[in-house]
Amino acid sequence: MPRFAANLSLMFTEYAFLDRFDAARAAGFDAVEFLFPYEVEPGVIAERLQRNHLTQALFNLPPGDWAAGEKGFAALPDKFDELQRSLHTALPYALATGVKRLHLLAGNADRRDGAAALAFRRSLAVAAHFFAPHGIDVLIEPLNRRDAPGYFLDDVDHAHTLVREMAIPNLKLQFDIYHCQILHGDVTTRLREMLPVIGHIQMASVPSRQEPDGEEVNYPFLFAELDRLGYAGFVGAEYRPRGKTEDGLGWFASYRAGT
Repeated sequence: MPRFAANLSLMFTEYAFLDRFDAARAAGFDAVEFLFPYEVEPGVIAERLQRNHLTQALFNLPPGDWAAGEKGFAALPDKFDELQRSLHTALPYALATGVKRLHLLAGNADRRDGAAALAFRRSLAVAAHFFAPHGIDVLIEPLNRRDAPGYFLDDVDHAHTLVREMAIPNLKLQFDIYHCQILHGDVTTRLREMLPVIGHIQMASVPSRQEPDGEEVNYPFLFAELDRLGYAGFVGAEYRPRGKTEDGLGWFASYRAGT
């Protein structure tokens, strides 16, 4: 059955950030992800992971000024120096947590802009080369235009083609079911086609981005399909709970660690 990672940036926000690791373990998760760790020392996060016997499934490379709307540097030709610095910023956290997947944010740019497209390819190659000696995959994730207007990577099929064309062993696709459903629909067919280059999957209900227990996506079917496809990676529960996180975990009952 799928192995779920609780997203600690959106879930368990009733608790302070470090206490969310404890809450996730108590709720039955054996893996976690989050957006950014950079306000906490790497060793402190590592201790919480070790204490709770949790696997760090994923986190993002530095995005720039997230509060101001920046979403990374990879497709911004004049931000290449910042992109390079972000790799060095993330590395101590990757080594401390043992994470094997890092999401590289593209930034806000027009995908039809040739300079942005070239900058993105260059950044992907540089980042993948930087992390390869550490056994770490670099992931790219298409985001829907409603939640992330102006984001460079806004098409799942384009991202899939790009990963296949570049053919870098540790460059993978981060497939978010929520974003794919909003952008294109036809999620199951895309999962079947793209699985060879998928390095991580995320999910939430559509359109509310809440618990995956209703609305327009049939998650029990998709979870079973991932088993049929032999997907052995993580599924990140990247949703905003309707209320207290623990009260909305009915969808997770049959997947809890140890059940």
